[in-house]
Amino acid sequence: MTSADRPRNVVFILSDDHRYDFMGFMPGAPEWLETPALDRIAAGGAHVRNAFVTTSLCSPSRASILTGQYAHRHRIVDNTSPIPDGTRYFPEFLQKAGYSTAFIGKWHMGEVDDIPQPGFDHWVSFRGQGAYRDPVLNVDGVRRQEKGYTTDLLTDHALGWLRRHQQVEPGKPFFLYLSHKAVHAEFEPAGRHAGRYADKPIPYPETMSERANRDKPKWVREQRNSWHGVDYMYHGDMEFDGFYKAYAETLLALDESVGRVMDYLEEAGLEDDTLVIYMGDNGFLLGEHGLIDKRHAYEESMRVPMLAYAPGLVEPGSTIDSMVRNIDVAPTILDLAGAQTAIDMDGRSVLPLLRGEQVDWPLEMLYEYYWEHAFPHTPTVFALRDQDFKYIYYHGVWESDELYDLRNDPREKHNLIRDPDHAGRAQAMKSRMWDLLERTDGMSIPLKRAGSWQAADRKPEP
Repeated sequence: MTSADRPRNVVFILSDDHRYDFMGFMPGAPEWLETPALDRIAAGGAHVRNAFVTTSLCSPSRASILTGQYAHRHRIVDNTSPIPDGTRYFPEFLQKAGYSTAFIGKWHMGEVDDIPQPGFDHWVSFRGQGAYRDPVLNVDGVRRQEKGYTTDLLTDHALGWLRRHQQVEPGKPFFLYLSHKAVHAEFEPAGRHAGRYADKPIPYPETMSERANRDKPKWVREQRNSWHGVDYMYHGDMEFDGFYKAYAETLLALDESVGRVMDYLEEAGLEDDTLVIYMGDNGFLLGEHGLIDKRHAYEESMRVPMLAYAPGLVEPGSTIDSMVRNIDVAPTILDLAGAQTAIDMDGRSVLPLLRGEQVDWPLEMLYEYYWEHAFPHTPTVFALRDQDFKYIYYHGVWESDELYDLRNDPREKHNLIRDPDHAGRAQAMKSRMWDLLERTDGMSIPLKRAGSWQAADRKPEP
């Protein structure tokens, strides 16, 4: 087969907790933020401006990417959920379509499991959240201690596999899933980057103050004095300014990793035959609404960075405005590869969007988060978001719902749920949300045995 006849290679790069607006080319990014590699992909490809996750939490989001399903379908609803028997992942079907596949990095499903999973010819991973330095990596079933900064080491493994693939099977299409730990808290920048932004000013969000959140439910306002609130972060063990700058500095090595992968594809003559997708597994609040971290249905939590680069397929410097969800990744890559799947997916292929084509599907999405014993200060959340409005419903707390006009109030400062002019809209969105849950077998709250650790205990259980 000639290069033109072969299916495209795919490199999928997943980061952890990367905010949608923390890329240098974004208007909302701090003016001093440096992400030259991500800026390069955006300039040469497409920026998916409205990319979202259906659950803003590591394990559920990663499972949704790999299955194309909502969390209530794949049942990996939090970071300690076991992987249900019979779970299948889309790379299995890429293998059947003739692809070589590799997984490099953070798996984080099944909590402490790092063993090789179905669908991957080559495997490099670690248990749980892993460590930023000197990690123990499971390489094809054999654990070994490695020395160095984890972001760099994972990139070394990824490039090593790509080089070996080109030497052994240069005519065979490949799928590389490079899954980073960065930039997950607690942030640790590479030594070469520590202190890079020490003297830079922090652009505090306008919704960080207590006064700016008077329209929020009481539980949200009280959460600012909790583990995930700006007034008592990690129960007093952190201060906001250092936390913010460490986040930005940890992002530097991640951007370098992306640049190294892009450089290799260019040097190896693979650039024109490869689709590169960069994405975050969830967003991250940095003071908005008095909060940090994720889980909430607010924009900074559920919205993620997403870039697509594929010469001849994706128009350079383009912007995709339609909503794209993490559950759309699997069907899109399978569509590109011409592969069939036995997984009953909730997502859809967005390949037409990457090609610059117009679509007529409904522009709204479901969001869900299920209460965790470890972090009891955030209740179960369901939300429906369309292009202009967002309706948020809380299960199990006696609180008001929320409704936001995203076009006129993008910072979600004004809760319209009690505005009589919007009562009909709120009710209609609530009804459509329940309809969507019903259609996808989402009408039960997953319940499992509680662990012994809660955020009030500060240090996780071993």
